[in-house]
Amino acid sequence: MNDAIFVPVYILKKKLNIALVGNPNSGKTSLFNVLTGLNQKVGNFPGVTVDKKTGTSTIAPNLDVNIIDLPGTYSLYPKRADEWVAYKVLMLQDETVQPDMVLLVADASNLKRNLLFCSQIIDLKIPVVVALTMMDLANKKGTQIDIPGLERELGVPIVAINPRKNKGITSLKKAIELVAEKTAQAAARDFIDMTAIAEAPIAALKKHFPDFSSYRAVHYLINHEAFELDSAMQHTIEDIEKENQFNPTRTQAEEIMQRYGRIKHIMQQTVVESDPLQRTLLTEKLDNILLHRYWGYIILLSVLFLLFQSVFWVAHFPMDGIEWTFGELGTWLNKTLPEAWWSNLFINGIVAGLSGILVFVPQIMILFGLITLLEDTGYMARISFLTDKLMRKVGLNGKSVMPMISGYACAVPAIMTARNIENKKERLLTIMVTPLMSCSARLPVYTVLIALIIPSKLYFGFLSLQGLVMMCLYLLGTVMALIVAWVLKWFIKSAERSFFILELPVYRGPRWKNALSTMVEKAKIFVFDAGKVIMVISLLLWALSTYGPKRKMEAVTEQYDQLVKDNPSQEKELNKQRKTALLQNSYAGTLGKSIEPVIRPLGYDWKIGIALITSFAAREVFVGTMATLYSVGEDADENNSTLRQKMAAAVRPDGTKVYDLATGLSLLIFYVLAMQCMSTLAIVKRETRSWKWPAIQLIYMTGLAYVMSWLVYMLVK
Repeated sequence: MNDAIFVPVYILKKKLNIALVGNPNSGKTSLFNVLTGLNQKVGNFPGVTVDKKTGTSTIAPNLDVNIIDLPGTYSLYPKRADEWVAYKVLMLQDETVQPDMVLLVADASNLKRNLLFCSQIIDLKIPVVVALTMMDLANKKGTQIDIPGLERELGVPIVAINPRKNKGITSLKKAIELVAEKTAQAAARDFIDMTAIAEAPIAALKKHFPDFSSYRAVHYLINHEAFELDSAMQHTIEDIEKENQFNPTRTQAEEIMQRYGRIKHIMQQTVVESDPLQRTLLTEKLDNILLHRYWGYIILLSVLFLLFQSVFWVAHFPMDGIEWTFGELGTWLNKTLPEAWWSNLFINGIVAGLSGILVFVPQIMILFGLITLLEDTGYMARISFLTDKLMRKVGLNGKSVMPMISGYACAVPAIMTARNIENKKERLLTIMVTPLMSCSARLPVYTVLIALIIPSKLYFGFLSLQGLVMMCLYLLGTVMALIVAWVLKWFIKSAERSFFILELPVYRGPRWKNALSTMVEKAKIFVFDAGKVIMVISLLLWALSTYGPKRKMEAVTEQYDQLVKDNPSQEKELNKQRKTALLQNSYAGTLGKSIEPVIRPLGYDWKIGIALITSFAAREVFVGTMATLYSVGEDADENNSTLRQKMAAAVRPDGTKVYDLATGLSLLIFYVLAMQCMSTLAIVKRETRSWKWPAIQLIYMTGLAYVMSWLVYMLVK
């Protein structure tokens, strides 16, 4: 790109491509969401597993833009995979993303550190607009910034914004429009003079790339091996390095020293800072308590305890209301619709499956809403800091905590976030144990089983026994993940050393609108994504449970027709037995009976066996499976019973309850530990680029679940 000017880009093309860059925790994601609204899509950069978030925005009536949200990075010297993605885009080495302009987000409360990255972008000679965030926090610190003066020093437009409150966005759009409308001019002067550091190699390289800025030429000298250049050019650059004795490490060190020297001068000219010893921020005061070596852990456990208690406290009434509604609907439909196969399908397939989906929406919304509030306030990052010491003892580090905590929501995106872990061994260990964290798909299973076997008691008037059990299940998954990581670290070898560097965001007030939108979004995902799987399997199960081998089904029908004829007074009871016998001889019953010998030691019957098979598609399908199986085999006058009532009434041939304490606990342990998710296995294969690790994961998790469930069943029984 030429150092001078280029013609108005938005006149020549329909849309302007803007790369959105910045340091982590600078407010970049908030700005991206404000500018693009719902016009977003998430994909992957070609050849890598790093997320590519793009969105469209109308900047002016005649100017639309594509905004590419690049991963956060601290400088143009990448270390992690996601930093390499951002780096290659800025180096114009990604053919799919060619930015015409850079929108750089800088944190005003950490201006010195943010100016390092900003100055590097400026020296690439790409047109830049700087969005200055966290001005409110800077003011609280007593920092005053002369924005016009800072603009003059940097040579690029700077706009103060607050994307959380939608402030300054209009001015930012105007600045973007002016940069595009005038001449889309890059900074007129270099931030530092790179030729003073490496004049000869830069001059030699610019003979081959005359449009390059001096700073871009330096990066080609340092990282050309990672760029898509032909072999002849690679050899040419190598020769330039050798001829001029180019030293990448020394060049980088001198560059950083020069940059910080100039940044210091700019800060003295444009920024007034209060004495840090005279001012203690609320964040620091809170961290003294929340990160305390003893109290910090007690507070963390208390927060998790309240989180799971709230899932039961708040969701109890809406769940009861949904169950009652579907019970009444089932009764009305049975009385209204004629006896036919299609009415049976509608009531026992569609309605039963739908009830198994919607009844858990309140709990999922509450859980995700509370987790969003923890993230929004800045406390979630403190959890990483608190747990780093423990993580290191089992072969992980503090960065493993975020994927593992994300695993409480869903293992698929959680495993993808492990890309931020630089150390390959720690990243692989994190991927291998993250599915042990109890994801939201397990929540419906936990809820229905806990309600069956754990009495609804309150201690001290507010402590729910069911909530305590729920918390213990989540803790069990976490503890087992740590134990497995400790075991695996002895088998997965690596000579790499790892360091844990984490920037703690400031504490902020929660954005209730953000929490509410997340709750609604997660509920929609559950209903429309997981719900589709549940409904398809519910309908398939209805067919498998209603039909079976012709000879077997006809034999059962003839047998009970004769019994009813011989014992007319027992017709109602015999018809009940007929439905049970038909279900047992159906295709679903045959499948369940075939695996019953394997699962009988765990206390499971053939119906639970069917649920174990179907829920491999998605764990939450367990509930839909139970709803269908217990609906197919019941009388019309029992259709208003809730699923929990139907399961509580289920008995074995010897008259004992199917879901007693031993079986219920065994089943809970199985679902805590088992790998019951095809999507997770697929994403592990994609992230590790091998079927070896998902195969090991499936074997060890299934074996662990079986052994632990058997032990629990034997101990309780």
